[in-house]
Amino acid sequence: MNNSVKQSIANHIQLLLDDRIKEIQQAIHSAKESRDNETKSSVGDKYETGRAMIQFELEKHTVQLQKAQQQKHKLSQINLQKEYNRVEFGSLIFTDHGNYFIAIGLGKIEIENETFYCISLASPIGKILNNKKVGGKIIFQGREFTITEIK
Repeated sequence: MNNSVKQSIANHIQLLLDDRIKEIQQAIHSAKESRDNETKSSVGDKYETGRAMIQFELEKHTVQLQKAQQQKHKLSQINLQKEYNRVEFGSLIFTDHGNYFIAIGLGKIEIENETFYCISLASPIGKILNNKKVGGKIIFQGREFTITEIK
């Protein structure tokens, strides 16, 4: 496998993040419309409660949007051409119990009929893998993993 797999993974993640950002932006737009169209009813408490709930939704979506944008920025910082000799941010790791792309925590994806786990260095397994080299062994959830390749 060459760096095209890493590029394919990064492209897939980019598309997932773009879709996520678009969904969140639509949710924010919808919540703002709901807030702006909310009319004061004869029951003042009901009006205030409705507006407070909409405001809470807006704040939640805004935080989600910021997180997705930060993830997109972090992904853009990866040098996909770099060959790694140890596990670090941006490396693609092959083990005897799974393949990992060290970037942002998005979980399991399928690329070219292979499963890859997109994880961050802050994840439990990311912390254990950090700075390991080919041939290195780790124990995670009671299983021993051997690193067979790093790209």
